[in-house]
Amino acid sequence: MLKRVFSKNFIIVLTILSIFSCSKFRKIEKSEDWRVKYDAALKYYEDKDYYRSGVLFEQVLPIVRGLPEGEDVQFKFAYCQYYQNFFLLAAHHFKVFYETYARSEYAQEAQYMHAYSLYANSPAYNLDQTSSMEALIAMQNFINKYPSTKFRDDATAVIDDIQEKLELKAYENAKLYYKIEKYKAAVVAFDTFKNDFPDSKFNEEVAYMKFMAQYELAQRSIYSKQLERYQEANTYYLEFIDDYPESEFIKDAEKRYANSLEKSTELAKK
Repeated sequence: MLKRVFSKNFIIVLTILSIFSCSKFRKIEKSEDWRVKYDAALKYYEDKDYYRSGVLFEQVLPIVRGLPEGEDVQFKFAYCQYYQNFFLLAAHHFKVFYETYARSEYAQEAQYMHAYSLYANSPAYNLDQTSSMEALIAMQNFINKYPSTKFRDDATAVIDDIQEKLELKAYENAKLYYKIEKYKAAVVAFDTFKNDFPDSKFNEEVAYMKFMAQYELAQRSIYSKQLERYQEANTYYLEFIDDYPESEFIKDAEKRYANSLEKSTELAKK
């Protein structure tokens, strides 16, 4: 019984405090004195209330541009967006900061956070990777500009993660062409993958599947194109076993190669 009464009273107290807090914030928000808003925004920011802080910073931002407080407002306003997971807005405002206050002691951090916010907004590997590419370029530009930055390790980790994501995306796309029997496109995609990711752990399988795609393409081709395409398949097989003589895919590839060799020999005699 006492526990229930205490719980009820606690909820009432929280409700009263919440109403008072909202009322206080609305009063500050309507104030015509930008310094009142600025001081309150700083307090909310220290308390990690990034919504209220952001609202007030946004209101004073046009007023304090050109004033000593302008730099502080722009920087903290960008972080308010970031901490609320508004990553594209954060990226925009961090960029505005380092372009506007290029000589600021926080300019380097702002450029890093611009790139990191783009990275935070990038989706899973199986979705469109446009934003990932933007983040990769931005982070590489940051490292190029500040090669000795204290953020270098974190920036490098971000670049590595994005590259792995792009690699996996390209690998799955190339395999998809093969699965849906678009063999000509698959061969091109496997070639592009190897050129773009020469050190990829998937390159053994990619070399095998490139041969398989060319073999399937030859089988399904009109008579006049079969010889050339079987011969290309034979070349891809030899490249594959030269690069990966101990591959787990060799036994399966050998069967297709034997058939491809036989077909190309027969066609060459005609």
